Amino acid sequence: MQSKFKTRLAKLCCFSSILTVWISLIAAGPVAQAADFIETPYLATRVESGDLPPVTNRVPAKPAVAAFDGNSMQSGMHGGRLRLLMGKEKDIRMMTVYGYARLVAFTPSLEIVPDILASIKVNENREFILKLRPGHRWSDGAPFTSDDFRFFWDDVANNDVLAPHGPPVQLLVDGEPPEFETPDETTVIYRWKKPNPDFLAALAGARPLYIYAPKHYLKQFHGAYADADILNEKAKAKGKRNWASIYFKQNKSYKQTNIDLPSLQPWINTVKPPSERFIFVRNPFYHRVDSSGRQLPYIDEIEMNIASSSLVPAKSGAGESDLQARYLRLDNVPFLKEGEARNDFSVKLWSQALGSHIALYPNLNSNDETWRSLVRDPRFRQAMSLLIDREEINQVVYFGLVTTGANTVLPISKLHKSDYQTRWATYNVKKANELLDDMGLVNRNKKGIRLMPDGRPLEIIVQTAGESTEETDILELIHDSWRKGGLKLFSRPSQREVFRDRVYSGEAMMAVWSGIPNGLPTPDLAPNDFVPSSQEQYQWPKWGQFFETRGGAGETPDIKAAVDLVELDRKWRAATSTAEREEIWHQILEIHAEQVFSIGIIQMVPQPVVVSNHLRNVPEEGVYNWHPGAFFGMYRPETFWFDEKRR
Repeated sequence: MQSKFKTRLAKLCCFSSILTVWISLIAAGPVAQAADFIETPYLATRVESGDLPPVTNRVPAKPAVAAFDGNSMQSGMHGGRLRLLMGKEKDIRMMTVYGYARLVAFTPSLEIVPDILASIKVNENREFILKLRPGHRWSDGAPFTSDDFRFFWDDVANNDVLAPHGPPVQLLVDGEPPEFETPDETTVIYRWKKPNPDFLAALAGARPLYIYAPKHYLKQFHGAYADADILNEKAKAKGKRNWASIYFKQNKSYKQTNIDLPSLQPWINTVKPPSERFIFVRNPFYHRVDSSGRQLPYIDEIEMNIASSSLVPAKSGAGESDLQARYLRLDNVPFLKEGEARNDFSVKLWSQALGSHIALYPNLNSNDETWRSLVRDPRFRQAMSLLIDREEINQVVYFGLVTTGANTVLPISKLHKSDYQTRWATYNVKKANELLDDMGLVNRNKKGIRLMPDGRPLEIIVQTAGESTEETDILELIHDSWRKGGLKLFSRPSQREVFRDRVYSGEAMMAVWSGIPNGLPTPDLAPNDFVPSSQEQYQWPKWGQFFETRGGAGETPDIKAAVDLVELDRKWRAATSTAEREEIWHQILEIHAEQVFSIGIIQMVPQPVVVSNHLRNVPEEGVYNWHPGAFFGMYRPETFWFDEKRR
């Protein structure tokens, strides 16, 4: 079994050769329209009764057309219900993630191409001209036009009640909003004075930037269109401040909790929370078809059952899910494999795309002055990294199946260099002790623990959210290897909210969490994960908060390497060519490799994916990642289909 897993994992490194067959699923513009459309059997009765127009009048005038290679991917047939398992009721939002209908979307080669849009023209990353598909409709049949973008811009993003702080940050460049135009019902234009290289990636996100909303439905909850006094009275009766609370409750495009809200997704929720079972049905007005004229999605319904997350592996192994990865881990694979033949499914191994599956984050913004001084010395961070026996962790925890290295871009990234992965990330006790001695940390107590300059033993408390036995196992192994350098590790578990508060406030010395969210960046994707940009970057939460709030909170970086990263980020955003952006990316990655701001441990942990043997077009191998990727999303689940037995 181990040999088979390694073989599959090795194949994942051939990223482009494995995944290029999927690129054709989203055309860079409208492909030739199918000559004859085939009515969906699931909707035929509604069409016959006049409740729905025929499919010819439901799809846009120029629909997106999914093409297939005829080998690993084939045109399918309509029908069937796909079962999913989720661990929390709020996981119904995963249907927005998996459905992955976006204005523009990532392909598996990480190109961004039009999806809902018919086309998009980009001029120097300053001007974006969006063209909609004529005749495209919301799920309730109402026209989807530029007026829905105008509604969002005028009546939501720039409404003092709904958005007192102005438009979303992704629509601001140096704090300035764009010029906005809607010349006609199928054209939308955004124009900034300076480049906005984040714009398209935000639109293509797993949780996308919504720059449109169904005006025809939402205006009844909006104070500018309905009677604001009546809406305010309704809000106050429920203990809310004003009509904004009513509006936001109704506009839940991502969360899918409002079953009446029109959508552009392939499947629409029909069950109002709370519930332990949700049914999503096909969108009759979905904008994509196959080359035979069948409107997508192929599968009619999605059944999502809510169970305790701890029970998902057992239920998956019992055959209760047709497509399952969420809440499954590598250590579930032996059990899942045992159920393959008995319950008619297969276990595929995809690759996770985090920069490091688990990483340590020394807090450079710690309130402890002595610790802060130590941890800001790169030699100390380098020594801590050298004292980790990653190969031992690989063998003990991951059966020798994973890649070891720093918290950086993955080997399958276009920006990868082996030195980024291995520098200061190989086990070398001698070199680590030399670095610590060179820092003057030569005194030890009777237990052999080095002493800090103020005389305290170097006892490092690592904050953890206490949600993963993997973290516990890894920290125990690191505890043993750090002792060889005179360092003592203690772990302190707490609830996630408390854990984060300790990191954000500077109380934490160090934290353990997953690594960089996107280990597969391209030169044209922003280096946000590698520069101070968010409070959720646990190595510099206060610096990240400063940039996240545009100087409203947090602290400005005050060490040279961090200041350099901020300047490189500024240069990347002003760059006008991919070649220039790629060079800046490598400068950023070089700084990270040398500075060891976070300490990566292992990469490319296999993600088990349980797939019914009756489900077609699910790739044998793939990358399972939040952004970019939307987990299953960029592989287009609306093109998955069941064989005759399950239809």
